[in-house]
Amino acid sequence: MAQQNLSTLKKSIAPFEKSDTKSSVRQLLNTVPPFFLLWFLAYQSLSVSVWLTFAFAVVAAGFVVRIFIIFHDCCHGSFFKNKKLNNIVGTITGIITMFPYEKWKREHSIHHATSSNLDKRGTGDVWIMTVDEYVSASFKERLQYRLYRNPLVMFGLGPLYLFLITNRMNRKDARKKERINTHVTNISVVVIYSLIIWLIGWQAFLLVQAPILFVSGSLGIWLFYVQHQFEDSYFEDEGDWDYVKAAIDGSSYYKLPRVLQWVTGNIGYHHVHHLSPRVPNYNLEKVHESTPPLQQATTITVGSSLQSIRFRLYDQQRKTFVSFKEVAHLISKPRGNVKLKKDSTKLSRAK
Repeated sequence: MAQQNLSTLKKSIAPFEKSDTKSSVRQLLNTVPPFFLLWFLAYQSLSVSVWLTFAFAVVAAGFVVRIFIIFHDCCHGSFFKNKKLNNIVGTITGIITMFPYEKWKREHSIHHATSSNLDKRGTGDVWIMTVDEYVSASFKERLQYRLYRNPLVMFGLGPLYLFLITNRMNRKDARKKERINTHVTNISVVVIYSLIIWLIGWQAFLLVQAPILFVSGSLGIWLFYVQHQFEDSYFEDEGDWDYVKAAIDGSSYYKLPRVLQWVTGNIGYHHVHHLSPRVPNYNLEKVHESTPPLQQATTITVGSSLQSIRFRLYDQQRKTFVSFKEVAHLISKPRGNVKLKKDSTKLSRAK
């Protein structure tokens, strides 16, 4: 995109990059208290029917996703004007959703700076191998990748791995502030969970909390996955990579029913968010509707998004995602001597 067009886009978006305290507080009030109420109702319903409990838990999981969007905005410093307030609310919502604020903020900022850049994969994104890398990989590496991309693993075991392992540990080179925040989050989760278990028992706690975490985790991973994994998604090497193209062509507009759009905090307007992370979630739709160039982003629906399950590898030659079946014949006949880049294809999880 020409520099002039980029400048015009920035001017169009600028008015929406300012957070509104009333809107932020309103969102907190219509999100956090209802979640706790639904949790309480789920617990109370155990005396009626475990299926009723599960129904309440599923709805509560939707509110966890919405709480995560608030957490996400705080990480970008877009939910409140005040940095300290963003940090406080971000840490608290991080405890509720079991995400360490400082750790995730750093990894997610890297994701935004490197999204769709084939030479800078590996932090804060879904593991993607190109066709050439997959063909050149060892049997063990291909097996590992196939397991990772299996829907049962990604959306079934993924939430468990995310909540219980990835989110509980600091990276080796984490700074002191990040380490302390992760420890505070972990200790807070243990104390709160222990208190609830002491009050209602571990069986009741698991029957309520386990489905909430599993469903919200699966939904979160799905949203992250589908908004960058569509057939003609944009991916380029470092030399040809462009930030604006990565935002508009490498992120989709996930057109959801109004209820789901509300629950997911407008994150379906992912192309807008990637172009300008400073826009708070409640302004994303306004930016999309008022900026014609952004309406050219790839639009996917709930139905069409299901096709992304079969997208496994990125074909750099055809600029599209392909399935394992489409490249099976290449395994015995590699496309030349292409060395697998360990750093760019290491296992990374959806955050």
